Amino acid sequence: MDLNIWLAFCAAAIVMLLIPGPTILLVIGQSLGGGTRTALPLVAGVALGDLTAMTLSLAGLGAILATSATLFTALKWVGAAYLVWLGVKLWRAPVEPGAAPPLAGGRALRQAWLVTALNPKGIVFFVAFVPQFIDPARPFALQAVVLVATFVTLAAANAAIYAALAGRLSGAVRRPAVRRALNRVGGGVLVGAGLAVALRRG
Repeated sequence: MDLNIWLAFCAAAIVMLLIPGPTILLVIGQSLGGGTRTALPLVAGVALGDLTAMTLSLAGLGAILATSATLFTALKWVGAAYLVWLGVKLWRAPVEPGAAPPLAGGRALRQAWLVTALNPKGIVFFVAFVPQFIDPARPFALQAVVLVATFVTLAAANAAIYAALAGRLSGAVRRPAVRRALNRVGGGVLVGAGLAVALRRG
């Protein structure tokens, strides 16, 4: 792959990733509640989710979603419902010291993976975005591997930065009233994101 094309892909991907979406909102919310101990599973979940979405896109699912309104709508509603469910859980999470154990690593990873992978807009976006950086005169498979690996690495780094910042804030926040407010703000944002996904046209 031409270096200039790869650098252009990196620049475009970074700009896109810096805009917080449902995945980053989940990472921030969970890191605020669980601190830095949840950061690595969350980052791994984001990486696996993007890997899943990009692989499915390049395998043809993105084209199916772009042409099948029924399948697109179904996947959109599944992802929206999951976001709302996570938001309600965060809103109702106990805040007293020792009231609830930290989120297990496996659950944190699974939640981040599902929210990332179940975003149909992301899959369709990859279908429209990635081909712009594919050189038809060169082998497709190798270029696809490079672009997928690059995007997943950048997405993981982006999630890690957000998680680390939120985790540090979590360590500074000790009062239950403040944690309750943060949980409700984060939960409300996740519910709002889920509703926005569900109500968005197209």
